Amino acid sequence: MTKIRIAVQKSGRLNQDSLKILKDCGISIDNGKDQLKATARNFPLEVFYLRNGDIPQYLRDGVIDIAIIGENVLVEKGQDISVAEKLNFSKCRVSLAVPKGMEYNSVMDFDGKRVATSYPNTVKQYFESKGVSADLHIINGSVEIAPNIGLADGICDIVSSGSTLFKNNLKEVEVILKSEAVLAVSPKISDERKDILEKLQFRIQSVLSARQNKYILLNAPNEKLDTIISILPGMRSPTVLPLAEAGWSSVHTVINRDAFWEVIDELKLAGAEGILVCPIEKMVV
Repeated sequence: MTKIRIAVQKSGRLNQDSLKILKDCGISIDNGKDQLKATARNFPLEVFYLRNGDIPQYLRDGVIDIAIIGENVLVEKGQDISVAEKLNFSKCRVSLAVPKGMEYNSVMDFDGKRVATSYPNTVKQYFESKGVSADLHIINGSVEIAPNIGLADGICDIVSSGSTLFKNNLKEVEVILKSEAVLAVSPKISDERKDILEKLQFRIQSVLSARQNKYILLNAPNEKLDTIISILPGMRSPTVLPLAEAGWSSVHTVINRDAFWEVIDELKLAGAEGILVCPIEKMVV
């Protein structure tokens, strides 16, 4: 039976997040410790555990069909590779940073300076767009140490919380790009495997929609129903059911996670009571 071949990062946070979304999609993977390849028990899928930087070339060569990978890696090594889905996790940014004690005014301060990075193509394109000429030092590993040992005047690297920069006495001064995990597709994927990809995407989209929303139930006096319903965003329209107590109804709907607390505050002011909030496991729209 034909199986779609997916690559995930061999280790690290992206590895964990990638396996979690596959698990949330109902896909069971038999993967042992230090295993480089695993097969799903209940979906036509094989998982390859690869170094992040190698994945674009594997996609390009058709060795794998799809991959969960950071956008930042595609910008650096795989701009010719298409993205099927943004996955809304493992978010970070590629930023320029300088020593805390250095006065900084604009990106032109990097003109003629030495910059250490693991993302030479990304930095080069950014500097060229800004008219900056800098001396790039390519480092694979701990880029943050470069200014402290006199190797560079600044760095360009991935930033998540900023704690690593802080520990190395650096400050973030320019964000080159914002990144998140994406589902990338090989240009050589077969039509048969495209059909499997569509089924996988359907599951992924259902999981992502569920993560972005909360299911809400509340009680409301009937005379305030119109006001309360006008506050609720909902999927199409809320479900309204009569309660055993005369003059009261139960309202059921879905609220986007980002707007949740503001909506709850408005509902309370409008007279809603007994508000119950539940997570959503899957959401098919």
